Amino acid sequence: MRSGWQTRTLSEVCQIKPPKAEARRRLSETDLVSFVPMQDLGIDQKTFVPTQTKPLAEVAGSYTYFAEGDVLLAKITPCFENGKLGIAADLINGIGFGSSEYIVFRPNKSVNKEWLYYFLSREAFRVEGAAHMSGAVGHKRVAKEFIESYLIPVPPLPEQQRLAGILDEAFDGIATAKANAEKNLQNARALFESHLHEVFTQRGPGWVEKTVDQISTNLDSKRIPITKSDRKSGEYPYYGASGIVDYVADYIFEGDTLLVSEDGANLIARSTPIAFSVSGKYWVNNHAHILKFQNMATQRFVEFYLESIKLDEYITGAAQPKLNQKALNSIPIPIPQSIDAQAKVVKSIELLFNETQRLESIYQQKLAALDELKKSLLHQAFSGKL
Repeated sequence: MRSGWQTRTLSEVCQIKPPKAEARRRLSETDLVSFVPMQDLGIDQKTFVPTQTKPLAEVAGSYTYFAEGDVLLAKITPCFENGKLGIAADLINGIGFGSSEYIVFRPNKSVNKEWLYYFLSREAFRVEGAAHMSGAVGHKRVAKEFIESYLIPVPPLPEQQRLAGILDEAFDGIATAKANAEKNLQNARALFESHLHEVFTQRGPGWVEKTVDQISTNLDSKRIPITKSDRKSGEYPYYGASGIVDYVADYIFEGDTLLVSEDGANLIARSTPIAFSVSGKYWVNNHAHILKFQNMATQRFVEFYLESIKLDEYITGAAQPKLNQKALNSIPIPIPQSIDAQAKVVKSIELLFNETQRLESIYQQKLAALDELKKSLLHQAFSGKL
């Protein structure tokens, strides 16, 4: 730590949870104030401008009070670990109320509010705070004693302002770079999806329409689920609806097959593949259909096709979406009759798929590097090395 820097507890440099009486001294019961539910507090968003207003009388009883320039931090899991945090700005009548799960910090004259914000935004603080949580699972809260006794470096105020300014400029640049990388990632995926759509809608001569059961053999009856407590650890993949869920000591399938998700929210969300080819020796539980094809070209063709279409009309159940065997079997597949033609289509898709995967890997690495840069800058700032 640099010469001239001090170390203080958060309770020494902040008023934590200012009294609601302040609001009542300034306003009447019918005056409007800003209202900030937990979902309105951002992540990686230094200041937040509330969009809701309520009369003071409606919120002063059970909600948390804060004023312009106060720093708000979510204290409940998972919001605390996710970094829900911000500086209150543009409040109606300079006053706001919000979730009772907020911690409100009002820094004194020795601490700049931006310096405090960046200090609380560090991952190291969130990790330490999470280790000092108590309460029921899903409703744990960071301990008051941990917050009050947590140590913060306090440089001279001009130094705090200078360093906060450097972080502002750097983080604005990082945010722009992340937005560009994320846009490029979306563009790569959109290009691949557009190519799939073009392939499967512009059918050439020799294409026919077959249902899944006409071009594959369903092996669902051979599946055997094993509860986690009964599984013996081993080398063979144990597949479920979204891929490998474990490795077990034995196998029930061998060779090339296509697995298709039978149930789960991912059938609608499609955040991970719902159709994926597997090979070798493996076990499959009853959450994935298992389809056997006469040749790999047809298998890969069907895999890409199922990934390219929405399955909503074949899915039953709202709380627990399900694609049953009858519905899967009935899905029509537009496909060339010739195996050679199928292989040619698959090859063109695979070339673009592999390039898309390469680009996605590059952009994911860039995003990870930008996150590491933020961590490094914060560490340097609060250790006196920036």
